[in-house]
Amino acid sequence: MAGMLMRVLTVLMVFALAGCGDDRPEQIAKYQQLTQQRLDTLSNMLNDGQVRNANLLKQYVQVLEKQKPELSPLLNELATDATNRGPMFTSLTRRLTDTQNAANYVDLDQQLAEVENLYQAADPSLFNDMLSDPLNVVADMSDGALARVNSISREAAALANGSEDFGAGSQLVGNPAYGSWQTGSNGMSFWAWYGMYSMFSNLTRGPIGYDRWSSRRNYSYYNDVGRYRYTSPKQARAQTQTYERTKKQFSSQGKKFDSPYAKSRTGSTSLSRQSSSTPKASSTGRTASSKSKFRSNYSKDSSFRNSSSRTTRGVRRGK
Repeated sequence: MAGMLMRVLTVLMVFALAGCGDDRPEQIAKYQQLTQQRLDTLSNMLNDGQVRNANLLKQYVQVLEKQKPELSPLLNELATDATNRGPMFTSLTRRLTDTQNAANYVDLDQQLAEVENLYQAADPSLFNDMLSDPLNVVADMSDGALARVNSISREAAALANGSEDFGAGSQLVGNPAYGSWQTGSNGMSFWAWYGMYSMFSNLTRGPIGYDRWSSRRNYSYYNDVGRYRYTSPKQARAQTQTYERTKKQFSSQGKKFDSPYAKSRTGSTSLSRQSSSTPKASSTGRTASSKSKFRSNYSKDSSFRNSSSRTTRGVRRGK
């Protein structure tokens, strides 16, 4: 009797949920489909040379290789970001695969927020802006021979933000596509590069500590504009844990410690409309407070063909 009653209650709950009209699973599935289409379009555009900053990145690498051939392995690794094999693109495809498993998220709101972010991040105009970071890394390594894009000069940014020069590759510090924050034997965190990017360590004055970087970092697209879209929930949790751990250490010494994302740095120029409307980097990792937010965004963005064609033309004009 008890078992039958439990089955009846389960059926009633299913009908109750259906009656509530929870359309989040349907929206998640639709965003997964649209994001895959958009990633396919972006991949083709990268292969066909239709993304301006990807083309510039390849050209910049070729120029700097002649100037500094000893950096060839590192430069070739940076150049992969101009393709569908680079860490930024493959991060998007990996995150999209993760959305197939609801267990990777705390609830449906977070899963829906992730697929919506991925759909936006795969927008060619937004991705073009994201490539300004590795592109400007190469520009800064050229000792002035190559111009920065979508950003004011290195010197002007440092002056405006009161920042410290952390050396080559500074724009990529904090971006989980290129490295991660590790905890040293002294309990403090430092930036550890992935793979070939570890060559940056030879171009800087010692390890980059999280505490110093947090208060003295300069502008970068990822940290000040793109972090909301280009960070997975898991990566956002890791960033929050690093911050909370450092804050606790400072607090034990009677000192205050602010998040590196508490204040955006000045430095962006000529960003796309898509980047200009991106949520602040400090809001990364938050879940949606209501389904209405996603309904309104979804109704606005669900016409993939129209939004994709507009974006494609916009990126081509920038060539």
